[in-house]
Amino acid sequence: MTPSPANISSAPPNRRWGRGVRLTLTLLGLILGSGALIYRQATLDPFAADQISNPPFTSLTYGVQGFLWWDETAASLQLEWTRLMVFSHFKQIFAWEDIEPAQGVWNFSRADEIVAEAEAKGVKLVARLTETPDWALVDQLAAQPDGVMADWIVDSPPDDPADFGAYCGTLAARYRGRIAAYQLWNEPNLAREWGGRVPNAADFVELLQACSEAIRTADPAAILISAGLSPTETWTEQATPDDMFFQQMYDAGFQRYIDVAGVHAPGYDQPPEVSPDEAVARGSRRAFTFRRVEDLRQIMVRNGDGARQMAILEMGWTTDPGNNPDYAWFAVDEATQADYFVRAFRYAADHWRPWMGLMSVIYLGKPSWTPDAEEYWWSIMTMDFARPAYFALSNMQKDCGDRIIPARAGDSPEALGLVEVVPCS
Repeated sequence: MTPSPANISSAPPNRRWGRGVRLTLTLLGLILGSGALIYRQATLDPFAADQISNPPFTSLTYGVQGFLWWDETAASLQLEWTRLMVFSHFKQIFAWEDIEPAQGVWNFSRADEIVAEAEAKGVKLVARLTETPDWALVDQLAAQPDGVMADWIVDSPPDDPADFGAYCGTLAARYRGRIAAYQLWNEPNLAREWGGRVPNAADFVELLQACSEAIRTADPAAILISAGLSPTETWTEQATPDDMFFQQMYDAGFQRYIDVAGVHAPGYDQPPEVSPDEAVARGSRRAFTFRRVEDLRQIMVRNGDGARQMAILEMGWTTDPGNNPDYAWFAVDEATQADYFVRAFRYAADHWRPWMGLMSVIYLGKPSWTPDAEEYWWSIMTMDFARPAYFALSNMQKDCGDRIIPARAGDSPEALGLVEVVPCS
């Protein structure tokens, strides 16, 4: 029987006190139990996979970066190689300087051809938006001693972010519904990608905002990916550590302007399963691992952004035998490169879904690259030959959402292109 208010109020004081103690202890137990559950969940999954909602990409989505711009024959071949790999996405630079060589003067002829060719091959495009034209750098060029950027500077943000926004919006309006995703800038934590100036996350977010708002107006369905950061622990005027810069991006509110957080994941000389902690124990560095992306994912979770998906915009291992000392120290042989790629995708499929979406391999090589170019040694395919990694990636098992594309023999009808295999998408 439920006691009446009169019965409760007339109970002896020690009995009322005892009931209060029991109630307090019960509530405390519930609070502590909930806290323990949350702690156990965070300990079991520090990457908050269960927070992912409405992911833009199927997990996993398989992509590769190549170079379609200047050679029409190479473009057709690279898209065909992508299809034979059973990869669904191709990342291509849509260079601002090529499409808007003078302010308000547009040249879409080659871009039109590339978009049409990709559609014909059934390959989805990820457009990297970089490479500022000189007309948008008037103030910066005037500050240079000879009026030109130093040779080591790869790219620079424009004097006025609105100019970049106009470019982004015009491109997205023209290819509305035809370009699947946009990568907004590249490696802004390096001075060489930031006009030779000290990297500045707040300034980068301002640039990101201008481009993002323009694309969202022109093509709301397009997926927007933030620039991949260069994995480094160097902190000088030339570079900011990627994890530090990533947090600074959060401090500046970058997450409002993107759908997916972009990262880079070169494996250096470590196997793909090696964690950042294990790398340090081996005498290496946290940033020199494929799994460095886990450090950045935890930054997302700590900033309350665990529901957002990530994308690897560059992943690979170099096979440079010594041509480029800055890169050759972490080179692997071609057989190891192939093995590491397959193991990297396997690790991601087993441990990173659904918070990892697109994973883009570097590179299907640029026709003009020679062995003197460091990029040549990252490539899995050139116009002259394919490295073992190309065949390994083509024939490995692919896990995408609820679908599995089984591994196949290299001489199977599917591998030879005699039987069509629909890629994940």
